[in-house]
Amino acid sequence: MTTLHQPAAPAPSAAPSVWPASTTEPRPGDPAVGGVPLSEIADRFGTPVYVLDEAEVRARCRTYRRAFPDADVLYAAKAFLCRAMVRWMAEEGLGLDVCSAGELELAVTAGFRPERIVLHGNAKSPHDLDTALRLGVGRVVIDSPSEIARLAAAVGPRGRQKVMVRVVPGISAGGHEKIRTGTDDQKFGLSITDGHAQHAIARILSQPQLELTGLHCHLGSQITSVKPYLAAVRRMVGLMARLRRQHGLLLPELDLGGGHGVAYRPGDAALDLSALARRVRTELAAACAAAGLPVPRLIVEPGRAVAGPAGIALYRVLAVKRAGGHVFVAVDGGMSDNPRPALYGVRYAPRLIGRPGTAAEAAVTVAGRHCEAGDILADGVPLPGDVRPGDLLAVPVAGAYHLSMASGYNLVGRPPVVAVRDGRARLLVRRESLEDIRGRDVGL
Repeated sequence: MTTLHQPAAPAPSAAPSVWPASTTEPRPGDPAVGGVPLSEIADRFGTPVYVLDEAEVRARCRTYRRAFPDADVLYAAKAFLCRAMVRWMAEEGLGLDVCSAGELELAVTAGFRPERIVLHGNAKSPHDLDTALRLGVGRVVIDSPSEIARLAAAVGPRGRQKVMVRVVPGISAGGHEKIRTGTDDQKFGLSITDGHAQHAIARILSQPQLELTGLHCHLGSQITSVKPYLAAVRRMVGLMARLRRQHGLLLPELDLGGGHGVAYRPGDAALDLSALARRVRTELAAACAAAGLPVPRLIVEPGRAVAGPAGIALYRVLAVKRAGGHVFVAVDGGMSDNPRPALYGVRYAPRLIGRPGTAAEAAVTVAGRHCEAGDILADGVPLPGDVRPGDLLAVPVAGAYHLSMASGYNLVGRPPVVAVRDGRARLLVRRESLEDIRGRDVGL
């Protein structure tokens, strides 16, 4: 365990919009999170390493519970999942949204109640469905017509499984075209526009093994405006009204998914959670009143907004190079532990840690170590002009969709995850070793 004994003053250079609330700077240029200096974590656990502020994660869970007191809040496990995160979610009263048998098994074997888990996925395998039924998952979200018969057959004549239907409301929202999932031209869900959602619902109602509890929609990721959610409420309630007229069906649940945007750099827009909760609640009540429907129980599924701002990635500088009018600062990680800049053009705000810079800042490109020209972690970012090999860089807002999307490219091994809280650091996920990699290679 690492313990910080001296009192710490607030960190003036660690912008509160992108750094955990516990961030302080007890020594110039050497920030601490959760009472533990980041440079100390890098020295103890090596780099690259992910730091997760437990108190920040828990505080964000509680913020959601306060904002949506009458709703079910499910943590989207795809953002980042480990056994400690499972325990934190359970203790903070959140449910889980999982997308595979692997995520589901990890959660249940870590002690999470399966009835508090919802299984998603646009292409669920037989193993996914069998695991969900074996473990007693609370809801299965039907994403395609073929799942209906397969799931009903797997349930068997004497069984019963609660399901929802993922509906595509025809709304474009999200930070990048590759993470917009509410439009009719992508792989997720069943469209209202072409009638596929209505047809699937009718088929589900004909299966006695399946109990339809509600509708689900997910508009995309990194949404920073409330307006798309209000439009989704209106369209989903409109579908619920049609289902009542056609089938006499009153659905008790409405899941609006997640996608709540966070700031990655100072000045970036972020979704106003209080405004979202207040206006969605008002819109839902008004739409249901106009349609003559009872108000369904609301479900929301934040992932990034819980885990993202609680995480920091630490890298060691390996080389500094000038080429073609650019300054490249190469670090010991890259697209194998964070593919998001290459996939979506995501922009971060790294900073030098471990010592104060002594030169004026200049725009540099923080490059990864992998054999791809596109392996860039941050482009055109200000760093002190005296940055040199051996220095440490910290990248805030690294708690979501980093390690969960990591690959084995160049066989470098995935980084560890270290939790910090109250001046102590503890290992949650160990570094992937060469022995781990060799152990999977069984052929000659």
